[in-house]
Amino acid sequence: MLDGSLLARWLAAAFGLTLLLAALRPSAAYFGLTGSEPLTILPLTLEPEAAAQAHYKACDRLKLERKQRRMCRRDPGVAETLVEAVSMSALECQYQFRFERWNCTLEGRYRASLLKRGFKETAFLYAISSAGLTHALAKACSAGRMERCTCDEAPDLENREAWQWGGCGDNLKYSSKFVKEFLGRRSSKDLRARVDFHNNLVGVKVIKAGVETTCKCHGVSGSCTVRTCWRQLAPFHEVGKHLKHKYETALKVGSTTNEATGEAGAISPPRGRASGVGSADPLPRTPELVHLDDSPSFCLAGRFSPGTAGRRCHREKNCESICCGRGHNTQSRVVTRPCQCQVRWCCYVECRQCTQREEVYTCKG
Repeated sequence: MLDGSLLARWLAAAFGLTLLLAALRPSAAYFGLTGSEPLTILPLTLEPEAAAQAHYKACDRLKLERKQRRMCRRDPGVAETLVEAVSMSALECQYQFRFERWNCTLEGRYRASLLKRGFKETAFLYAISSAGLTHALAKACSAGRMERCTCDEAPDLENREAWQWGGCGDNLKYSSKFVKEFLGRRSSKDLRARVDFHNNLVGVKVIKAGVETTCKCHGVSGSCTVRTCWRQLAPFHEVGKHLKHKYETALKVGSTTNEATGEAGAISPPRGRASGVGSADPLPRTPELVHLDDSPSFCLAGRFSPGTAGRRCHREKNCESICCGRGHNTQSRVVTRPCQCQVRWCCYVECRQCTQREEVYTCKG
């Protein structure tokens, strides 16, 4: 039985990507998830044998575990979707924490050190990673980029008499099943693995909770006598906002340790919440993120972050918090930006260049 090691190693590799990932089309290139491998552009049209070899090589370059690599090779669309999921998750993490002391800095040693500890930040990374993979796979199925899945073909909605099922729904059923197998199953013994697995499921559940039904009317003069409906996932930015809120309200859980064996025992539920009677799972039954360790301040450079010295801040919004009471520097500069833009027929946008002076605030060291 697998523990949380697959998810931990996937995360350690996945979040090594930089912002460059978002600027490149995933259909034209595959990236090593460690962020250290060179970018390789693959041909967009290949002979069947060459395409299969390119697909296998793409999966190999993703630095996956053996089980993950085997799952990647099953479907030519998986490697591309994994890259898309990594990019989406990493960028959303950086966006949600852009005003925080820890701004999702995941380069090199910071990432490795962070993932070894059970901080709130680690819990968020597990959740956003599994959510990103679930979201990207479901979208890839409905977009026809996968061979083993297609549109969501199992409607289970009410009032079926008033409308017909149609469109092409995002295949959440396939993607959630794939993610649970890809990221590893729960271990019943290892404390950290249980916590990580719980946070992994929180990410998947947030995706499921955001599913919406989209409908299109059909009928004479817009009477909407018949509606064609399909399921769609919420935009991933909404998922990120939801998980950020869960990060802010994350629950700390503890453990008892047998001094004779050194093995972890039950995880104690947080105050006011009790685990189910007779339940084999000692984790509290909660839809919230859980963590084991108190987070560091992230104020000074250390194992988990480069600190906040030199970080840009917003004077009225977060300089006091981000700069950790050290104060901030103010620099005045002149910038030129497009302004007074107008759409011209046909089909371009015309803008003027406006120059203005602005102040930039950065934290003192």
